[in-house]
Amino acid sequence: MSSNRAVINPVDVPRGLAGVVVTDTSLGDVRGQEGFYHYRQYSAVDLAQTRDFEDVWHLMVHGELPDVSRRDAFATRVRPLRRLPDDVRAALPVIAGASAHSGPLSGLRTALSLFGASRGFRPVYDLDADRRRADALAASAAVPTLLTALYRLGRGLDPVEPRDDLSYAANYLYMLTGSEPEPLKARAIEQYLISTIDHGFNASTFTARVITSTGADVAACLVGAVGALSGPLHGGAPSRALDTLDAIGTPDRIDAWIRERVLAGDRIMGFGHPVYRTEDPRSRMFRGIAKRFGGPRVAFAVEVERQVESILAELKPGRELHINVEFYAGVVMELCGLPREMFTPTFAAARTVGWSANILEQAEDSKIIRPAARYVGPGAPVAVPVRA
Repeated sequence: MSSNRAVINPVDVPRGLAGVVVTDTSLGDVRGQEGFYHYRQYSAVDLAQTRDFEDVWHLMVHGELPDVSRRDAFATRVRPLRRLPDDVRAALPVIAGASAHSGPLSGLRTALSLFGASRGFRPVYDLDADRRRADALAASAAVPTLLTALYRLGRGLDPVEPRDDLSYAANYLYMLTGSEPEPLKARAIEQYLISTIDHGFNASTFTARVITSTGADVAACLVGAVGALSGPLHGGAPSRALDTLDAIGTPDRIDAWIRERVLAGDRIMGFGHPVYRTEDPRSRMFRGIAKRFGGPRVAFAVEVERQVESILAELKPGRELHINVEFYAGVVMELCGLPREMFTPTFAAARTVGWSANILEQAEDSKIIRPAARYVGPGAPVAVPVRA
């Protein structure tokens, strides 16, 4: 029997597609051997240290860093998009109640899907570049409002409406806590948000691009990315790194606690990275931010890092195992007043901008992503048995 399907010889690839190049991108890259990553042509860490969130958002979506007038015009455009449609706002108490045990990130999947439907998002395949960008900006602006509202509703508190006079990061903290944040805390969270906008073809970014390749709408692509991020192997590590500090408890327990886990083959949360073979460049920045806050929690984290690296060097010689971004990011977010259950949602708020930029780039290529699988089941065909 003839088939219209093209015959393509399957190619074996590493598990998890590790190291396999699946597309071209101009959005950035991660160079793990060097301990460096970038957005467009700029160091992501340099951007986090010198620019505000709206500047980097503009860079990811429009391809260039804005001057003052363009930056102000961009901020003026996105600030009204923080406010939710009435029908979405009305549904949030039900969504928050249904996701009470699973948290705001689970609720975001439903809320974001509803948001896209309410805003009339259409398949990216049917839209021009300007409309795709408008949908992406609307979703990115709304996600912090959705997340903070779901968190507060889950605790019996009223949502806090966004303020147009606050920056992205300051407004996020304001909507979360109900109080205008101190500048030091707002800036620290802004630097965290900038540093996590994008990070190569991680699982959630790839998921967003796969869904985009089908021509689906922006909300559908983002919901899929949120689902991928929700897995503990991807987005759940900052709070788990703090759990490690809590479990150790005091400096005199560090050596015994770490040795026991390493010898048992357990993973030490906050250490090691699947890409970096040097120190995670984001961890250096967050170590500095944490030290600006100071205090016993930071001093303890610094000592844990010192002893863990020494023990790992002794017990696993030849392996480069350093702290990753989650270790000090968790400390910084805790010092800024974020509850641990909002660590990964905060990550998602930033990464939505990066996902959106990837969605826009992928939408320019209408080729659907359709890999092959190697069949390893029983030989086929086998006659179907007659029903007894």
